[in-house]
Amino acid sequence: MGQPPASQKNGFIQRFSGMGRFGLVWCGQVVTLVGNSVLRFSLVIQAWTADHQATQVVALSLCALLPQMLLSPTAGAIVDRCRKRTALQLADLGGLVAVAGLAAVFFLGDLHLWQVYVTVALLGAAAAFQFPALSSAVPLLVGKEQLQRANGLLATAKSVADVGGPALAGLLVVTGGLGAVLWIDLVSFAVALVTVRLVRMDGDRAGEAGTRKRLGADSLEGLRYLFAQPSLRGLILVFFTVNLVMVFGFAVVQPMILARTGSDVSALAAVNAGIGAGGITGGLLLAAWGGPKNRVRGMMLGVVGMCVSAQIVMAMVHGVVAWTAAILIGALIMPVVNGSMQSIIQTKVPEDRQGRVFGAVMFVSQISSPVAMAFSGPLADHVFEPQAAAGTGLAGLLRPLVGTGPGSGMAAMLLIAGLLGAGAALWGLARRAVRHIDVLTPDLEKQPAGG
Repeated sequence: MGQPPASQKNGFIQRFSGMGRFGLVWCGQVVTLVGNSVLRFSLVIQAWTADHQATQVVALSLCALLPQMLLSPTAGAIVDRCRKRTALQLADLGGLVAVAGLAAVFFLGDLHLWQVYVTVALLGAAAAFQFPALSSAVPLLVGKEQLQRANGLLATAKSVADVGGPALAGLLVVTGGLGAVLWIDLVSFAVALVTVRLVRMDGDRAGEAGTRKRLGADSLEGLRYLFAQPSLRGLILVFFTVNLVMVFGFAVVQPMILARTGSDVSALAAVNAGIGAGGITGGLLLAAWGGPKNRVRGMMLGVVGMCVSAQIVMAMVHGVVAWTAAILIGALIMPVVNGSMQSIIQTKVPEDRQGRVFGAVMFVSQISSPVAMAFSGPLADHVFEPQAAAGTGLAGLLRPLVGTGPGSGMAAMLLIAGLLGAGAALWGLARRAVRHIDVLTPDLEKQPAGG
């Protein structure tokens, strides 16, 4: 086969011009995200082998989620008070210290389960700083026209970690044990620290001391800023609603598949692999494409696409191949949705407030997860599955679409969540304040970043 024309090569290179400094930081973040994913999965194994109770594994997940969610507003305020490079280094250093403490206890031969919980909570706290610091640092590393590409690469990094981490953890736990995993995670944090230190960030400066409020008041500033702007307020309310109903549906995907396949773990593994493959592909496509010109329309239609494929179709089809294909398409679209949302914040919020606003976005997006999960499990077990078995209620009404048998009640929940999520996105697109956000809340001027 012949070589591609020089013009095509030049066009591809031009798309990513000016992203060298971001690329170096991105490489460090990929390494540490994979390292953290390896450690998290290894600690799940550690918690399960302690007494073979699912409660221990759930508690581990809550230890990671709750500190990250609750600290996000305060972390955003702290990020805005210091240089973005310093904030990123503090986040990586916090993770390094937490893992180093666990490693010291492990190698001394005195590791207990409560120490694992404490470490996971500390890593969650460090992650609360990492997201607003990294998201607000991106505009300092790339030009406005490259923001969605950069956000696509960040989404790819997370998907690579979600896919590669558990696989690598399984290999390392068997061959080298938890000790090898801890050493690798320590090295990954060190790599991230070095790459951040090597990169120059244009316009990176600490917040003005004279404008600072008390930390408690400053922590709420991101939420106040979002709700004071009609367009951003409408966007974040749609974002919260969509996240709430979609998490409500996704919470029952795994038990639905296990119920419908007679607890076939390989079927569940295939579907989970489809999520990872879709996320990686979607992130790379967004990076190569550059994202939709109309970000709000792209985001809302992307949500509709996710709801249709990964929830409505997922609920109606049967078989591992069909489930994997449906959820892969939904996962492929997700980086476009998240990348558009991030680039809107990055271009419409002043740089000295982006840490607080991204902290507020993380809080709003994550607070819906425990709420949705708290309701979805009991509703599946005590309402929808019994209704499906008896042919009554909503689950019985939806039988022609979702079928019968074990798992059909959860499929009905997934279908309803998909319809509500798509409706919420279309409702958001119909609102003038959201649809015309670029007119009502213009992008802020920014000096182009090179390198």
